[in-house]
Amino acid sequence: MRRQDFCYQLPDELIARHPIEPRSAARLLHVQGEILHDCQVLDFPQLLAPGDLVVFNDTRVIKARLLGAKPTGGRAEILVERVLGPTEVLAQLGVSKKPRPGGEIRVGDGAFVLLGREDDLFHLRWQGAGDIWSLMERCGELPLPPYFERAPDAHDETRYQTLFADKPGAVAAPTASLHFDEHLLAALQARGVRTARVTLHVGAGTFQPVRVDDLSEHRMHSEWYEVSAETVDAVAATHANGGRVVAVGTTVVRALESAARDGTLRAGTGETRLFITPGYRFAVIDRLLTNFHLSESTLLMLVCAFGGQAALMTAYSHAIAQRYRFFSYGDAMLIEKHSAY
Repeated sequence: MRRQDFCYQLPDELIARHPIEPRSAARLLHVQGEILHDCQVLDFPQLLAPGDLVVFNDTRVIKARLLGAKPTGGRAEILVERVLGPTEVLAQLGVSKKPRPGGEIRVGDGAFVLLGREDDLFHLRWQGAGDIWSLMERCGELPLPPYFERAPDAHDETRYQTLFADKPGAVAAPTASLHFDEHLLAALQARGVRTARVTLHVGAGTFQPVRVDDLSEHRMHSEWYEVSAETVDAVAATHANGGRVVAVGTTVVRALESAARDGTLRAGTGETRLFITPGYRFAVIDRLLTNFHLSESTLLMLVCAFGGQAALMTAYSHAIAQRYRFFSYGDAMLIEKHSAY
């Protein structure tokens, strides 16, 4: 398949750069193949059946963006991608000229020393007071998506975290879960819908564009995930009783499908580079709640694989015509799995 098969044009005013309140006030486009229904996120529980299982990602966004300076005084930006230990990270660097091994970038009262590179990321060691986590709390800021085109404010400190945010490690929120508040969770419980959690630490690679035309040549970024035995048991019980497993967000899809690469869902942790494109056979997921994704992105390719490419591209055209709000703080879609899968 080609990258341009997943291209669409989005008016700038449809990019949601600020959240709406309350969380569950967003719109919801229900996609059943070629049949589209304009709904509200508040309708979500009624679109499920008692005994269904809704799975959330409990990752927590860290203050991963650090502003510093090179010894020459030039500005430097560090975006922590992965915390490797108390003093070491893998990170993206925003500098005019990349430093050599042994080079320093000063942040606050200390400095990062460049140890080397791993693919597109830089291996850095912190030399200063405290560990990486305390440094990010003191000096870091939330790494809002680049299309927000603004710095984070006090409201983002809580609003860009989900109600399930528990395990720190993500540099972007699992945005489909941002729609859930206590009222919506209570409605799910009253409906007889069960919930479960996985962890996938969303990496900055989620915003990286696909740079090759032939998708078979694209190398997916790596993300760490964990699927617990309790979640594996909940999925098995749901399917055994005729219920459906509903993934809240593409990160949940990648975690569960990565943990079931041999066809059987297994508990454990690991790194995933799973790149889901049309033709992929889903082993775990029956329905998908997700936000609207960037044109030509790996996330748009994933949802097209799940709901059918023609149907999803038609749904995106409908959403644009109906003025849905796009991306992280935007509206949502509930997608039924394509009949071919």
